[in-house]
Amino acid sequence: MPIQLAPLSRRRFLRRAALAGGGLALIPELLAATKPLDHDSWAFLSDTHLAADQSFLCRGINMVQHFNIVSKELLALPRRPAGVFLTGDCAYNQGESGDYALLTELITPIRLAQMPVHLALGNHDQREHFWSAFHDEGAARRPVADRQVALLKTSRANWFILDSLDKTLSTPGLLGPEQLHWLAKSLDEHQSKPALVLVHHNPGLNGGNMGLKDTLPFLEIIRPRKQVKAYIYGHTHNWKVEQDHSGIHLINLPPVAYVFHDGDPSGWVHATLKSNGIRLEFRSIDPNHRAHGEIHELQWRE
Repeated sequence: MPIQLAPLSRRRFLRRAALAGGGLALIPELLAATKPLDHDSWAFLSDTHLAADQSFLCRGINMVQHFNIVSKELLALPRRPAGVFLTGDCAYNQGESGDYALLTELITPIRLAQMPVHLALGNHDQREHFWSAFHDEGAARRPVADRQVALLKTSRANWFILDSLDKTLSTPGLLGPEQLHWLAKSLDEHQSKPALVLVHHNPGLNGGNMGLKDTLPFLEIIRPRKQVKAYIYGHTHNWKVEQDHSGIHLINLPPVAYVFHDGDPSGWVHATLKSNGIRLEFRSIDPNHRAHGEIHELQWRE
């Protein structure tokens, strides 16, 4: 399954931090951990592109700085989200071991604040290095061999986290027959709640070599199964919310890191599940961006 990191034990981490002389630096995380939990609140992150060199810039952006801005916002929320999703391209370019070592360090404050983190893979990730960085979780039994897939059951929705990494540094994505079979079977076994599907790649319906290569068989599975309400993805570094002809919401997450087009915003999305839909609030890295605070109230299809 995708790497799913449980909250850290505060007692054990505090003991280690005190020995290292870093106890005072943990105050924001510890305060965040005492906040009330909002079971319907979630954070959507994508395309962090973290490099082992913390000073490294890409397109003029320091990815570590952007990630830390998001992390501080999560810790400052008045209520703790039930979880954080990171939908792939965790690493900068080709998934070096050092990239994931830095990722484990940067998500520690979030985990210490008692927020579980759910990680998936994109085309700039590398499975073996990824699994090595999270050894215990990487060794967990996977429902689809050599793929990072999972079903996360919550009170108001079932989250289906898929793995569209085909080859590292190969732009298009691929789910493959085995994963599609698992998805169809799992959806049929879980029809009582809204199903929200998270995958790194965008729909590949407009030609080119950008999105999912097996988009059509994927859509043939999710469209007729009316419990599927949303397809949530990253990859394009573009914040956009649409709805296809079947009524499924297509939620294109912004990058935490850099954008492809000048003027587009980077950031994250604060999502709140409702009884019949979801509320999305865009949080821009640049609070002066015109899209910062943009809200979408989405209703689920019947």
